[in-house]
Amino acid sequence: MEKTHARGSVGRAANRYLEGDFAPVAEEITAHDLAVTGRIPSELNGRYLRIGPNPLGVEDPAAHIWATGVGMVHGVRIRDGRAEWYRNRWVRSPGVLGALGEPAPASPVDPRAHYSPNVHVIGHAGRTFALVEAGALPYELGYELDTVGPCDLGATPDGFSANAHSKLDTKTGELHSLAYIPGMPHAQHIVTDATGVVTRATNIPMPADTPYMHDFALTENHVVLYDTPLAYDLEALIAGAGPDSAIGWNPEHPGRLGVMPRSGGPVRWSETEPAHISHTLNAYEDGTELVIDLIRADGPVDPTDPGAVHPTLDRWTVELAGGAVRRNRLDDRPQDFPRLNEAMVSRPHRYGYSAATAALHARVDEHPDESFANAIVKHDLHRGTTEVHRFATDAAVGEAVFVPDPSGGAEDDGYLMTFAHNPDRGAADLVVLAAQDFTGPPVARIHLPARVPLGLHGSWVPDA
Repeated sequence: MEKTHARGSVGRAANRYLEGDFAPVAEEITAHDLAVTGRIPSELNGRYLRIGPNPLGVEDPAAHIWATGVGMVHGVRIRDGRAEWYRNRWVRSPGVLGALGEPAPASPVDPRAHYSPNVHVIGHAGRTFALVEAGALPYELGYELDTVGPCDLGATPDGFSANAHSKLDTKTGELHSLAYIPGMPHAQHIVTDATGVVTRATNIPMPADTPYMHDFALTENHVVLYDTPLAYDLEALIAGAGPDSAIGWNPEHPGRLGVMPRSGGPVRWSETEPAHISHTLNAYEDGTELVIDLIRADGPVDPTDPGAVHPTLDRWTVELAGGAVRRNRLDDRPQDFPRLNEAMVSRPHRYGYSAATAALHARVDEHPDESFANAIVKHDLHRGTTEVHRFATDAAVGEAVFVPDPSGGAEDDGYLMTFAHNPDRGAADLVVLAAQDFTGPPVARIHLPARVPLGLHGSWVPDA
């Protein structure tokens, strides 16, 4: 096992995002031929990647905001039934290069590239990208997670680019992004083809206090937008405040849901409750209606403390003719980070998977935690039933990524992958679950040599 760039502790304070399961790791590690309990399915060849904030140093721990930590990618390469390597690497923005004592770029860097992406990591057009939002540039990563540099994925002439929750339509090969820049009078829907070239960008007029548009929804013919009271303060931005400190809950900002044709055109807005929409499970068209399954939470929401909300899984149905929105609670247990078989994006789906949060943790194991829990949930949305996979009491888990069985045909024919802390080893396992035997024992546990902090989003990137 190789270790590089060991860093000192960032210090402890009354900040849960620097402690416990969120505590950043202090070194980069490369480990080969990982030990496995169980059997890795031989048909899986590719990389499981996940990203999250991992600050290099914090001057004032009490004031630290989790979402501002520089990005670190964790990855496991799987081939022919073996776990060939584990790597974790900081995404090297100019600031990260300086903190690590590495040479800075020889030429000036676009100011939009000074933010180290920390929200999502995806594969597209044969390349790997770390993504963020709010005008910061994506970064390209090499196969072994080294930083290639800021890149032009989804870039348009007026400074927009692919955002944190860009969505791939697997039938067309197109990557769809909803990009926004705080203070700009419009957002953009950007379409990137299978080769990585932008084929269309549509401006979407937005209010002066730009909403925090972290996610959106996509159907076969429409783009669905969320305009919520979690918005940027234009006056604060003009006065020089950074985007992270200029965002807050504005009770005067109405809740709206917008529907726009994929091909471009005007957006029709409908009023909704002033709730926070964190993530979309999926959306699809059902005759004259759009069906959107999403995670929502009542406001006000404090962006500095994302773990303090009570998010639930809801279904919103929009009439295309009149714009009326119906809201229905699918599951009132606290949960977030919904995922599905990516082949179903923008099309009718039956199954979804989400990470349980603190209240469900308490119900399942009677051991409450401050944020994420030790369980993931499988939803059968046709039957209206759920299954819960429980991990060890101290095994905090986050988002689970669906990995299809290449030889399978059913929507849930595949596996769920997630990092889970292994309290017996004091390090993380990459856990592989059979989606069709969700409550059964894991198919495999890949034993990593170090702890992996709770983070944000990830992907399975197949080699083929």
